[in-house]
Parts: sequence; C-alpha cells; structure tokens
Amino acid sequence: MDQLIEFKHVSFRYQEDGPWVLKDISFSVAENESVAIIGHNGSGKSTIAKLMNGLLFPQEGEIWINGQQLTEESIWDIRREVGMVFQNPDNQFVGATVQDDVAFGMENRGVPRQEMEKRIQSSLQAVKMTEYLLTEPHRLSGGQKQRVAIAGIIAISPKVLILDEATVMLDPRGRNEIMETINQLTEQEKLSLITITHDLQEVTQVERVIVLNKGEIWTTGTPRTILRNSKELQAIGLDVPFITDLSGKLSELGIVLENEPFTSEEMLEDLWILHSKT
Repeated sequence: MDQLIEFKHVSFRYQEDGPWVLKDISFSVAENESVAIIGHNGSGKSTIAKLMNGLLFPQEGEIWINGQQLTEESIWDIRREVGMVFQNPDNQFVGATVQDDVAFGMENRGVPRQEMEKRIQSSLQAVKMTEYLLTEPHRLSGGQKQRVAIAGIIAISPKVLILDEATVMLDPRGRNEIMETINQLTEQEKLSLITITHDLQEVTQVERVIVLNKGEIWTTGTPRTILRNSKELQAIGLDVPFITDLSGKLSELGIVLENEPFTSEEMLEDLWILHSKT
C-alpha cells in the first residue's frame, strides 16, 4: 500500500531548552488505512496531530505527506491534503450559519460557486445535518456541532481526516454516533483516518493502533493485540474498555472465554457458548 503519511525520526519540543515532547518517532500511515494514536495525557499524541497539519514543525527528523516533505514552502499544499477536527468544535466555527461554515474552507481554496453548493449539500447529507443548513452554529448541540465540523472538512476533499480528541466532549451515545458517521464517510470517500484519543473504546473501530508513552512509541499492533495487554496499558495510565476489563476479571475467577471477546456482541456470544457447555 502507498504510504500517505510518514514520520521519519521526528523529535519535538516546545522550548529550545525544554524537555522533548516527542523523541525519535517513526511511523507511517497508508492510503485508506484507519489508525488510532493513543496515550496518556502528555504522551505527545496531540503534538503529532499538529505536526501532521503543519501547525508545528519538528526540530529533528522529517515529515512527508502524500509524497511531499513538510516545510514552510510546502505547508499550504500539504494542508489541502489534511483535514482536522478538534475536540471543541466552537474553535472551528467562523460562519454565521451552518451553510456559511461548511463553505468557508472551499472559499479559501477557490472552489467555483456551483461546485461549492453541491459539496455543501452532499457533505451535510453525509453527516445527516441538511435540515440545519441555515441554523446558527451556537444553537446546535455538541454532537451536531461536531457533525458540522466534519462536514466542513469533508467538503474540501482531503486525503486524510484527523480527529484530535474529537469525541471527548460528547456523551457515550454521541461518541458512538460520531464514530459510526466517520467510519461510513472514510469508507465512502476513500479517506485515511487518524484518531488521536485516550479513549480505548474508540480503538476497537480502527485497523491499527500506535501507543505512545512519554513521547516515544511504546508499541503498535491491531486493536485486538493491543487490548490483550490490559495490565500493561493500565500501568502507563490508560483505561481499558469495559469488555476487555470484564474479560480479564472473569479469567482471574477461572472463567475462561473461548474467543477473547472484543465487543459486547462477542462477549454475549462467548457467554452463551459457555452457558451451553455447562
């Protein structure tokens, strides 16, 4: 698979004589791949998101986006390839209405008006917000605001979508709805997805997980492989999903489930199989 994002021995610190926030980080993200970057607060995950979008530049190493090295000269070309949704959507709103806000990014890119109107409709339809076209953003709920923020990013047709703690302000139902919407959109639009989070429940929906600890890559692997190491994850300050924790507690009681359940559906199936055998 073609590599869309490449970090090559990247190190970063916010002050010249300050501590290194990232230390010799190397990883890549392929086209159409979904990746979660997780870690405790202060592990460096949000710094990685800002580096990907050119909001920051590394002191050491190289960052490549879609075949271009991130530099001060290439920054605007690279930002056309990368869309980012932050944890507080209010920080992204600039328009007086939902329609104006979705149009903003396209106006900056010189998208023709007729094409812009089509994209506004299609992107709001994708996030199920067409009926709020003329609504003022401040009148929306938290989940609705995030949907509009996502629509604004989708409208500019990026190659990669980055969620920087984008669901942290939502309740569990809102988080699930946003992640379902994101997964549908990335599949339809052929986008790469990078979700930056400390919520391990979100990692169950991606293909690969990168775990950070104290500014370094601690481990990487599939979600199922990563979540098997529940005690190690908790030791570095991460809370494991309820199903993973429950499975571990049952194992300690001598109740061994057949398939190491990963979701609530798998847990119910394994418990049913166990019940059928007793």
